[in-house]
Amino acid sequence: MGGRTAQLDRRTVAWLLDGDDASVRYLTLTSLLGMPPETPEVEAARAAIMTEGTVPRILAAQLDDGHWQARDRFYTDKYRGTVWQLVILAELVADGAEPRVRAACEAILRDSQDRESGAFSMARDKRAGGGLHRQVIPCLTGNMVWSLIRLGMADDPRVRRALDWITTYQRFDDGDDEAPTGWPYQPYEICWGRHTCHMGVVKALKALAAIPPDRRSPAVAQSLADGAEFMLRHHVHKRSHDLTKVAKPGWRRFGFPLMYQTDVLEVLGILTSLGYRDERMVEALDLVADAADADGRWSLASTFNDRFVVPIETKGEPSRWVTLRALQVLSAA
Repeated sequence: MGGRTAQLDRRTVAWLLDGDDASVRYLTLTSLLGMPPETPEVEAARAAIMTEGTVPRILAAQLDDGHWQARDRFYTDKYRGTVWQLVILAELVADGAEPRVRAACEAILRDSQDRESGAFSMARDKRAGGGLHRQVIPCLTGNMVWSLIRLGMADDPRVRRALDWITTYQRFDDGDDEAPTGWPYQPYEICWGRHTCHMGVVKALKALAAIPPDRRSPAVAQSLADGAEFMLRHHVHKRSHDLTKVAKPGWRRFGFPLMYQTDVLEVLGILTSLGYRDERMVEALDLVADAADADGRWSLASTFNDRFVVPIETKGEPSRWVTLRALQVLSAA
């Protein structure tokens, strides 16, 4: 494609709109072309999300209790369990008021949310109810909060409790200071350790950024600032203590939908949505721009399609979802 540009190629936009994915069509119209929600074309695309393609196929596989697969494998059944379907439904802008979508939200709040803290757990507490306190983890909490907000539950007191957990417990340290001890930090070295896990930071940022600016509390605003600075200190995808090295090579292979993992494109999407235009983002932005093919499209380089309830696009082929996200980021930057 040859360098970064804020201009949208009309052929690429037409390709996004001509596909059979109503979610991509809706987001292209609204986030790229800026069309208001009451426009007939936008309304038609929004309605089609629930009647065509991936969303109705996912909902058709749902069980009567609101879960997919076994109730107690809502997290561990990767990526067919309820947690992962909720993430995908939120990414696809499903209608949160639809009874089956709302049933999925309630199932996760009932079985995964720790009643003591408000965070989300990998396992159900079969005796006390809710999520098992000792198995609360940060990336899951961020993912569930973001999904529930995206599905229209931002004002639910249970979601507000989970947001408070993020602003209270989520760490953004870089391994320079002594790591905190006690719950929730000690059970899972991989999630906390001496250096905060990037996935936990990114999913927390994603959740907090979903709150409209005029509704962000001082605690939310501070966590957003701390989390953004953490990612900028790493130049999005580098090792902060040695910026010549990539933190994880997989973050340079763009995918959709992402589960607990992340990539350069997701991080840039969050930072640009928060208004960041920082020189420490330049290398990552160039990485995105350079990944486009001669037709101005980006391929699906990473996927869990063989493990999803419903496959989404084809690995190695031009991806409308990755292309949409890349154009959102480059246009904003």
